[in-house]
Amino acid sequence: MTDQLVAERNWAGNYSYQAPQLAHPTSLEELQGLVAGAKKIRALGSRHSFNSIADTAGTLVVLDRLDPGIRVDAANMKVTVSGGTRYGTLAAELQRQGFALHNLASLPHISVAGAVATATHGSGDANGNLATAVAGLELVAADGSILSVRRGDEDFDGMVVGLGALGIVTKLTLDIQPSFDVAQSVFENLSWDLVLENFDRITSSAYSVSLFTDWSGETVGQAWLKRRSGDAAPESPDFFGGTRATEARHPLPGVSGSNCTQQLGIAGPWSDRLAHFRMEFTPSQGDELQSEYLIPREHAVDALRTMRRLSDVVTPLLLIGEIRTVAADQLWLSANYGRDGIGLHFTWRQDQPAVEAILPLLEAELAPFAARPHWGKLFDAGAAAVAPLYPRFNDFIALAERLDPSGKFRNDFLDRTVFGS
Repeated sequence: MTDQLVAERNWAGNYSYQAPQLAHPTSLEELQGLVAGAKKIRALGSRHSFNSIADTAGTLVVLDRLDPGIRVDAANMKVTVSGGTRYGTLAAELQRQGFALHNLASLPHISVAGAVATATHGSGDANGNLATAVAGLELVAADGSILSVRRGDEDFDGMVVGLGALGIVTKLTLDIQPSFDVAQSVFENLSWDLVLENFDRITSSAYSVSLFTDWSGETVGQAWLKRRSGDAAPESPDFFGGTRATEARHPLPGVSGSNCTQQLGIAGPWSDRLAHFRMEFTPSQGDELQSEYLIPREHAVDALRTMRRLSDVVTPLLLIGEIRTVAADQLWLSANYGRDGIGLHFTWRQDQPAVEAILPLLEAELAPFAARPHWGKLFDAGAAAVAPLYPRFNDFIALAERLDPSGKFRNDFLDRTVFGS
């Protein structure tokens, strides 16, 4: 089924899709026909990207009317899901059956295929981004055929974080593990001096750690610690100068924590704790913008000092910043390819001209640390600047040109950030 695309916007409302057509195929065969007959086509996920990565000059395909089946293979500890499945839906079903994913992003509302394609991540020193759970995937290739690959196959590491440039992903198979409980605690007003002196101790103090800050002042606003059952909890009511919150908190100061996942150290299922926000609540009205840069772990403290120095420029445009850690992987266009890293996340006020005006300065200041931008968020760098950051960048371009020689999955965003080098 194909409709005219009228006033379709992304989640934040800062981008209007330019594609002239929107399709909701009801079968795999229909999707194959759409792809085979298209000159330009791309998949549209949960619309949580803040740039034009999902857009196309042709047809946007939404997979919401395909079979969303979630199929658990308990013998091999795998789950297979449709590309359009949202993490919150998947997490709830896995928990019902006694299983878990290794991690979740801040929002459970995002689609599995979209998050994987852009190497979206959660947090944790030992946790790879969400794409690292992928053990296999199926996509509709440019000629309409079905292409299936598994971990270990040639080019698999190049296809997982595919940016939508290789085909339309219809199924993904993910690693799972037995369900586990998590207890989440929030500490407020940590000393910046102690954070910088003890950064490794802080980020290793829980399964997943997030620090929230606006980069100004002498304290870090909040530390969110998510501990797996059996992990030791801090006995002291303070944490590197911070004090334990006694009621639910939201990352934004002064905002009710009622739509956030359970805190106060109360243990419960991973599916209700690893994300920051509950599936049944929209975390905000979408009136925000986001950027993020992934930096090698060895540069963490220097990068944090740089950000504090830039507070006069950054803080006035910022709703909140978040600092997270992510383990290394071998996925070609993952921002954590070959290196453990930290994520410097920026949730901006919705003033896109002002935000875009400071991004070149921010990227120049972070350039000495080989900062890789998150593919689904706002950044300024073009392909010439991005390519040197990825050792397998040219291999990915060659793979895309082989799988999609006519460029039907390419768009202006990819031409600027990938193929323009």
